[in-house]
Amino acid sequence: MTEETPGNFDEKPDVPSGVTPDDAAETAESSEKEGPAAPAGDAAKIAGLTAQLDQVRMALNERTADLQRLQAEYQNYRRRVERDRVTVKEIATASLLTEFLPVLDDIGRAREHGELVGGFKSVAESLETAAAKMGLQQFGKEGEPFDPTIHEALMHSYAPDVTETTCVAVLQPGYRIGERIIRPARVAVAEPQPGATLAKEESVNDEESGGPEEG
Repeated sequence: MTEETPGNFDEKPDVPSGVTPDDAAETAESSEKEGPAAPAGDAAKIAGLTAQLDQVRMALNERTADLQRLQAEYQNYRRRVERDRVTVKEIATASLLTEFLPVLDDIGRAREHGELVGGFKSVAESLETAAAKMGLQQFGKEGEPFDPTIHEALMHSYAPDVTETTCVAVLQPGYRIGERIIRPARVAVAEPQPGATLAKEESVNDEESGGPEEG
């Protein structure tokens, strides 16, 4: 009876020549850690995604700029609407108060002549107060320089004691609402006496030089 030789289970796998078993084990372990190599197509995909991301960023910047421009236009629109609203209100108020100016002139004349008494005085003061609350302002005073943008000269004369065209009398006060003139002040003006300015300058020059020279 033939005797079978038991298999040797301690035999090691074949190892290439020149490589020790320890080297082979280390190589296998390193391969397991590194994993499979990345396919070559992944780099192209990453480049494509990067390009798409750049396009998205560019589009976002453009939309942001559009939004900022629209916001600025809207703010300008709001300011323009508010300015127009104020202007329309001033025009409407000026049109209304213009109708009351003759009444205010009568009240002013009555006050100057001492006739603003009793119930008439109370009504007149209430009307003036209401007009002031609506923004009506009176202007025009004696002695102020003549300004053709707010004054209307109805009388003209010369005076030796003025150095420029001056309002010497207010015939009718002017009225404004804000910067809007609804009636100029009607005044009498006086200009410097012809030759008075030249004589005054000569007098000043003589004083500075120590008096006129003796012949």
